[in-house]
Amino acid sequence: MTKYNIALLAGDGTGKEVTDEAVKVLNAVGEKYSIDFDFEPALIGGCAYDVHKTPLPQETLDIAKKSDAVLLGAVGDWKYDTLPPEVRPERALLGIRKELNLFANLRPAIVYPELTQLSPLKEEYVSGTDILIVRELTGDVYFGTPKGIEEKNGEKFGYNNMCYFESEIRRIAHVAFQVAMQRNKKLCSVDKANVLDVSRLWREIVADVSKEYPEVELSNMYVDNAAMQIIRNPKQFDVVLTGNIFGDILSDEASMLSGSLGLLPSASLSDNNLAMYEPIHGSAPDLKGQNVVNPIATILSAAMMLKYSFKMDVQSDEITMAVRKALKDGYRTADIMQNGMQKVGTSQMGDVIKSNILA
Repeated sequence: MTKYNIALLAGDGTGKEVTDEAVKVLNAVGEKYSIDFDFEPALIGGCAYDVHKTPLPQETLDIAKKSDAVLLGAVGDWKYDTLPPEVRPERALLGIRKELNLFANLRPAIVYPELTQLSPLKEEYVSGTDILIVRELTGDVYFGTPKGIEEKNGEKFGYNNMCYFESEIRRIAHVAFQVAMQRNKKLCSVDKANVLDVSRLWREIVADVSKEYPEVELSNMYVDNAAMQIIRNPKQFDVVLTGNIFGDILSDEASMLSGSLGLLPSASLSDNNLAMYEPIHGSAPDLKGQNVVNPIATILSAAMMLKYSFKMDVQSDEITMAVRKALKDGYRTADIMQNGMQKVGTSQMGDVIKSNILA
């Protein structure tokens, strides 16, 4: 029996509830295809701070580094808002990305036919939308130095440094072009090259890498225009390549095309075969323990794990189809509830998707 070790980092808030359902679905896949998924839990975020006084304990990093893949729920809770910035739960995300060298973030934004009415945009604009945003994850302004707040000219002065090495741009560009080759061979690189020197370097290096992928149609777009075009005409995009801060903003914007953050997964890849998978939504501490949060994003993150880490395209597609069938059959959690549909809780949605796999 094939065996895979998965580091299970449930995190805070509703993180455990959604990861429980992903585990349930993965175990159904394992049962059907004789695969053994071995889950090793570890603390991250606020719950880790409560025990270890750090949001990212070394023990958690050790478990993650020796695993075949990492499944993350979410981190954060309002009760930690008064902690110093360096020990806030959110710092764990930046830390684990850096420690595991998770430089490539893949965020799909898909509008399902069954849910087009939930989108804030008109159906004719969003129907058929299928975008994959490839976001560089370990560079840019979030990690640039120097940074800080100090006194300057008699007042407080805050600064962060937006910076990229050529090598960092090249490796994320290769990921984006390789993904584009597997899709519709169309890639839009988003930057701010009309203003920022770092974006001019970005555009130069992306153009150079594109020579290795002559079949992929490359276009460039300024980030402000891209933000507008995602709303104006989202179907013009297939693969979008961009840096860390622009990708953070644009992927959240694109996620709302579907009508709910609870639907969309993500994958964060490294160049050493280790990857982390997580829903793009937060921990929703106000919903903890109520069995109402949507587990689909986390379940689809598990599907991405099968595809990208374990090369199980058939099993990955089977999870996706099981989710689509649940939606087609009218099952809805509170965030995507529609008239005439059957409202279910977190665990019930997981049960439905599991049963679709085992059917």
